[in-house]
Amino acid sequence: MEDSVDQHVARWAGFWKNEPAFAPEVEGALTRMKYIQRWIDRADLAIFSDGFTVQDYKTLHVLMVQPWPTEATPAQLAEALNVTRAAVTSRLDRLDEAGLITRQMDGADRRRVIVRPTQKGRDMWSKYIFKGIAIDKQALGALSHDELIQLNALLRKVLTTLEE
Repeated sequence: MEDSVDQHVARWAGFWKNEPAFAPEVEGALTRMKYIQRWIDRADLAIFSDGFTVQDYKTLHVLMVQPWPTEATPAQLAEALNVTRAAVTSRLDRLDEAGLITRQMDGADRRRVIVRPTQKGRDMWSKYIFKGIAIDKQALGALSHDELIQLNALLRKVLTTLEE
């Protein structure tokens, strides 16, 4: 069974046939991972509607699942989202305007703002998290449970080496 990546790797293998640095297995694995992630990203984008964006969802998601008890400062959110504080402020303005979060001054330090999801925000997050889970399952649906365990073990091995 072949896929579009096999054709890509074959083209490069022909171009690099005398180059020992080219590793078709590495090229194939990394390109497949990128294609799978691109498919998931596109499918995720398609589920958002009513002016609610993927950035809004990601901001709510970080607020809901990070180590803090569903509250965070804008600086913590910016770090967790890997975006600037200005970008987080813009996102928080939209979420606040939509009634999905609250922003309150910290009683102990008035310079600090605490962001919390509202019930409406929790409901919106719940609505989209399960849609995203269904997309993720569909993306890996060709694999059996045992194959998923094996894939996780292999990816864990790669990641732990990179994290050293």
